[in-house]
Amino acid sequence: MQYGQMMDQPLLISSLIKHAEQYHGDTEVVSRLSDGSIHRYTWAEAARRARQLANALGTLGLKPGECIGTMAWNTYRHLEAYYAISGLGAICHTVNHRLFPDQVRYIVDHAEDRALLFDADFLPLVERLAPELPHVRTWILLGARAQMPAHSPLANLLCYEDLVASHSDHYAWPQFDERTASGLCYTSGTTGHPKGVLYAHRSTVLHALASSLPDAFDLSAGSCVLPVVPMFHVNGWGLPYSAALNGIKLVLPGNRLDGASIHQLIVEEEVTMATGVPTVWLNLLQHCETNRLRLHGLKRVVVGGSAVPDSMTGHLAEHGVELRQLWGMTEMSPCGTMSAPKFKHRHGGTALMRQLQATQGRPLFGVEMRIVDGAGEPLPHDGVAFGNLQVRGPWVLSRYFKRDLDASHTDDGWFNTGDVAKLDADGYMRITDRTKDVIKSGGEWISSIELENILMGHPAVAETAAVAAPHPKWDERPVMVVVLKQGTQATRDELLQFFQGKVAKWWIPDDVLFVDELPHTATGKLQKLKLREMLRDHRWPNDQ
Repeated sequence: MQYGQMMDQPLLISSLIKHAEQYHGDTEVVSRLSDGSIHRYTWAEAARRARQLANALGTLGLKPGECIGTMAWNTYRHLEAYYAISGLGAICHTVNHRLFPDQVRYIVDHAEDRALLFDADFLPLVERLAPELPHVRTWILLGARAQMPAHSPLANLLCYEDLVASHSDHYAWPQFDERTASGLCYTSGTTGHPKGVLYAHRSTVLHALASSLPDAFDLSAGSCVLPVVPMFHVNGWGLPYSAALNGIKLVLPGNRLDGASIHQLIVEEEVTMATGVPTVWLNLLQHCETNRLRLHGLKRVVVGGSAVPDSMTGHLAEHGVELRQLWGMTEMSPCGTMSAPKFKHRHGGTALMRQLQATQGRPLFGVEMRIVDGAGEPLPHDGVAFGNLQVRGPWVLSRYFKRDLDASHTDDGWFNTGDVAKLDADGYMRITDRTKDVIKSGGEWISSIELENILMGHPAVAETAAVAAPHPKWDERPVMVVVLKQGTQATRDELLQFFQGKVAKWWIPDDVLFVDELPHTATGKLQKLKLREMLRDHRWPNDQ
């Protein structure tokens, strides 16, 4: 076999920040800090400080291959840590502080983090957990000297700004195998302990390239992007990496994710694209409606994490904003699909576009997908058959961190996502449910997601979840758990009537339960397990 005569340079995360510094050095990185103030600097300054931090971490005795944890909001200091940690050959472990404290303790201990860099907001949590984290030997507060506590039980607590300022920015990013581990994220752990996913430099750079394409995030040096998705959640959907790769203006929202704060950043920073879970955009749209505001300049919103209500697509379109659905998982780095149209759809009109936007999209290059039946046999991609969704690709995990291969992977190398889905001939996917959330009524499946999307179209409904409740005759029947918009009213019968003509009669839920709020995971997903437990002994109306 004859090999091509091309240079062999490893795909390393440090190459992204080097590129941003050299060719986009004057492009801004903007952060809102915890006190509400705005911090501005450039990619050149970010790269310089990342090198200073890399020098500092080496001086502290932190070595390549070791895990270094971060517990931080979306700010410039967190961005610097991303590049310094991975760039020196260590593993950047982003810790989700929204998990239960015991889960936070578990993942920091399981990862064997040698250091923890954290925002001042999390000092009480870190001090509480520190005695149970024997592997951590270095504590760094991501702030200036004025933010340091007068007294702390943390031994030798270090100040980030002092640490960075005391080290040189002369640092040559080391070269090593591109398959070296670069980052570590843990799943939300809704059942059992969270599971770790260990990313590589190669997989991360390839993901950044693919997710930047026009049919994905559509990034360029002419973009201004606001990632509302947290940087501790699947590396902020990879945007800290693709932002440097493309030299975009990056706007980081810090800890203020309410509608008013997000709207202010969009307008004042001239944001062209923003990303986040549906609840973020529902809050933003409600803020705009209440205050009669527009989303000037915003061209696109990318939404993922849970199903997107059809009504949201229409409301964003009224502001001139295109909605694209993203589907992915922690196990996929995370981008798998995006609901971008194709050339043949250009004259399809609004109805066709809404139909495409209602799907979870089609695969990015590098992602292969299939659906299989209960016996593992492949099903047709005809948009009708639905089955268990499986994926594979260069940024899909091969096994969980510190775990043996298990049922999450098939013998022929596919990853079981846990989703039930349909695929059409063009690859457009529609998630019909999570395997554990599908409603099985009389031996037939009912899609909870489709029921939720329909009811979200009712003008009085702020949020809803379709949940399977045990039924003496049909095994399970759907119940809608509903949060009403403030100042509105609706009855059980009115909401059930809203389904008429939109689904088969046997799909129509049998009951409605009104609540003040729905339980969510640390990443904004509905916790249906809690709702199913709540409905375990549900009394049906005809049982009264």
